Amino acid sequence: MRRVATTSAESGGDVSGLEQESDETLALLIGKGDKAAFQTLMERHINMHVSFAERMMGNREEAEDIVQDAFTKLWIHAEKFDPKRAKFSTWFYRIVINRCLDKKRKKKPVSLPENFEVADDRENPAESLTTRQRKMQVVKALSEIPERQRTAINMCYFEGISNREAAGILNMNIKALESLLSRGRKNLKSLLEGSD
Repeated sequence: MRRVATTSAESGGDVSGLEQESDETLALLIGKGDKAAFQTLMERHINMHVSFAERMMGNREEAEDIVQDAFTKLWIHAEKFDPKRAKFSTWFYRIVINRCLDKKRKKKPVSLPENFEVADDRENPAESLTTRQRKMQVVKALSEIPERQRTAINMCYFEGISNREAAGILNMNIKALESLLSRGRKNLKSLLEGSD
């Protein structure tokens, strides 16, 4: 992943006192140009958001680029963050989701040949092979359900985000989110049963 920010020593800021600050306080400091606050917030959230974006995109490298773009957007537009309107995590998830959706719109799908398999020369126990195959089936099935369902499932089941917070991120009420999750689970189940 390309480097997003300087280290705390290079930034001229003292990160040690900032680690106890809330995300919202750090975002407000970033809005005032505080590089140490940016470094602290980025280190706190980068791995989680790269994992989230990777599940959205199905590609680690693209996920890293998307999260880097999101952090760049954070640095440039931090003054737009209003802690009275949203938690930082909700606000930043929206940025990452929007970057994923933008990238998907620009990207033409590449279809793999039928019965495409990745060769693996390593010797593994049968259980490990079965687990990997099932994981690949889940990833493939996730890529085939509608975008909003995939986003909701990714947030609620893989990221562990509460239904209330996920509903806020997606700008919908909890009943609508639960309906979206239900449809997503049904679609996934149907696709996974068809792949057995």
